[in-house]
Amino acid sequence: MSAPRTTLRRAATVTLSAGAAVLLAAGAASAHVTVHPDSYAKGATDGVLTFRVPNEEDSASTTKVQVFLPTDHPVLGVLVHPQDGWTAKVTTTKLRTPVKTDDGTITEAASEITFSGGTIGAGQYEDFNVAFGQLPHDTGQLVFKTLQTYSDGKVARWIEEPTGGAEPENPAPVLKLTAGAAGDDGAAPAQTASATAKTADAGDSTARGLGIAGLVVGVLGLAAAAFAIVRSRTERP
Repeated sequence: MSAPRTTLRRAATVTLSAGAAVLLAAGAASAHVTVHPDSYAKGATDGVLTFRVPNEEDSASTTKVQVFLPTDHPVLGVLVHPQDGWTAKVTTTKLRTPVKTDDGTITEAASEITFSGGTIGAGQYEDFNVAFGQLPHDTGQLVFKTLQTYSDGKVARWIEEPTGGAEPENPAPVLKLTAGAAGDDGAAPAQTASATAKTADAGDSTARGLGIAGLVVGVLGLAAAAFAIVRSRTERP
């Protein structure tokens, strides 16, 4: 095999490997259940959380999603947005420590939301919107452990909490709670539906960007190999 062809073959192999790695990273980054936005101010009121559920199985559909809400730091005033084809059931639990609010003392809060009856096919995702009345003041994050059930009986358990190191294999959706601006008692203004949608789409945009980057790497690699061949032929005596 001639040197130019060997150079082209090696360049193509390296290029394809690099591009594949980038594309795989993009897929992995968007495969698990996530919550959007990923942060809110402590004590925020009248906002919306969007749980994005992608289907990562090629031969089965997602048929049920169970989102578990923490009750040690409860989310108050939970309301579920109607979703075509899906039925939502909100389960409430009596709180060990009642929460005092301007409207009175709250003794129960949502502990689980189950979405069923619909399907999420291969290569698709579904956004489930949940409105809240108030987020807690006394914690830095909320972990929403989630179970995703498929039509073949498989259950994906997105329940692992972050530890500060590498992302766990089956991470639970995590909402970070930040300190509010001075003078606003930690409350964040309510988000509009368009703002929530834009934030929820950010994860997909990142994944698509990584995929495009992989393709660009491939094109540049092949161009470099072609240039090497032309140059080698030109320099021959």
